[in-house]
Amino acid sequence: MRFMLIVKASPQSEAGVPPSEKLLTEMGKYNEELAKAGVLLAGEGLHPSSKGARVRFSGSRRSVVDGPFTETKELIAGFWLIDVKSKEEAIEWVKRCPNPMEEDSEIEIRQVFEAEDFGAEFTPELREQEERIREHVAGKE
Repeated sequence: MRFMLIVKASPQSEAGVPPSEKLLTEMGKYNEELAKAGVLLAGEGLHPSSKGARVRFSGSRRSVVDGPFTETKELIAGFWLIDVKSKEEAIEWVKRCPNPMEEDSEIEIRQVFEAEDFGAEFTPELREQEERIREHVAGKE
């Protein structure tokens, strides 16, 4: 089961304040532990929303909104993608994580959809296409 661990942004991360050397060291150790356990698929920190953009969809129209996204209460500052046996195991990994911010913070845990979650609507042709895409992406690493 794949889970995305979503690090919620803080006022400091949104202001572009970089993490301390101590926090970077602690996170490096944690990431190494995830990697050595064979559960880490990806993980990155994100620049503040002021450096981002959003594309809004309305029918066939698209509009671009540049950051920062001050009207949003919960922004994302980073993430991990892990592959574990259960939500409980994902929770245990998150509980071992150093506090990702220099202040109170939160990490959200969300399961990633797998092909079998989509039922009959995910036809054999769509499954084959998904597999081709995954193989292509894996070959680029």
